[in-house]
Amino acid sequence: MKNVTDSFVFLGHWPSAGSFGFNTDILATNLINLSVVIGVLIFFGKGVLSDLLDNRKQRILNTIRNSEELRGKAIEQLEKARTRLRKVEKEADQFRVNGYSEIEREKMNLINSTYKTLEQLENYKNESIHFEQQRAINQVRQRVFQQALQGALVTLNSCLNNELHLRTINANIGMFGAMKEITH
Repeated sequence: MKNVTDSFVFLGHWPSAGSFGFNTDILATNLINLSVVIGVLIFFGKGVLSDLLDNRKQRILNTIRNSEELRGKAIEQLEKARTRLRKVEKEADQFRVNGYSEIEREKMNLINSTYKTLEQLENYKNESIHFEQQRAINQVRQRVFQQALQGALVTLNSCLNNELHLRTINANIGMFGAMKEITH
């Protein structure tokens, strides 16, 4: 440990140039070794390092150029997509407007058709009611006529005897004969 502390104390002490030997001063020898290594690296590695940096620079520039080209293509595609979107939106608006007007037109046609159908059904209903009323009236007339005829026959059969029957027939024949003479 004493050697380490001594080396710190004697930093300013350099061995004389005439002597050759081991330098036990660690810091001084490290600085010399480091400066020699750095000097050799700079002298010999300058070209390699320069080539590496140039290659890296070229790759970065190529990447930037490629990125710019891709960005330009992406902007171009974006503009095309926006144009296509505007066109599709206009077509959609047109379809929507046409669709709404078509829906309104169909709705009005359906309403008109429904009104016509209802009107026809009302007419058919009224005609059916009128027909049924006429049929019912005719049936009632027939029944009344049949009942009146049956009543008249019953009355005639009960009131008529053979003599009255013959007189009625003779009177009717006489009336037909008089009518015949008038028409000639």
